[in-house]
Amino acid sequence: MQVILKEDVANLGKSGELVTVKPGFGRNYLLPQGKAVAATRKNVTQLEHEKKLIAARNAKLMKDAQAIADKLAAIEVTIQRQAGEEDKLFGSVSTRDIEEALADKGVQLDRRKIELAEPIRTLGVYTVDVKLARDVVGKIKVWVVAKQ
Repeated sequence: MQVILKEDVANLGKSGELVTVKPGFGRNYLLPQGKAVAATRKNVTQLEHEKKLIAARNAKLMKDAQAIADKLAAIEVTIQRQAGEEDKLFGSVSTRDIEEALADKGVQLDRRKIELAEPIRTLGVYTVDVKLARDVVGKIKVWVVAKQ
């Protein structure tokens, strides 16, 4: 079964692509979720027209994401936590804590975009990646300091 993707689908393709999928996957998941449309002759001709619109929209999204990444590069966040021996934290610093600290600085960011391999458990300075778009990754400097 051939379908035209309306949005990016992991391990399948990007929006606007014509892809071949198993009939059950297309019929039971992609079409009802609105992630794709059937590849009829009418839809294929409409796709050619929409590719230009999609390319313009993606370029704008990339430009906006790059602007946010540049803004994030200038931001340093300080998070205070209780610490014990050898600078180990009582608890940890997670993406939720970083999101709240960014909100205090006036930057609204979804914590799911913050890429933290594992929670921070020691005092120090960390560089945390923020995935803003497909090829745009911002970096935030996070200071984890002992609470006085």
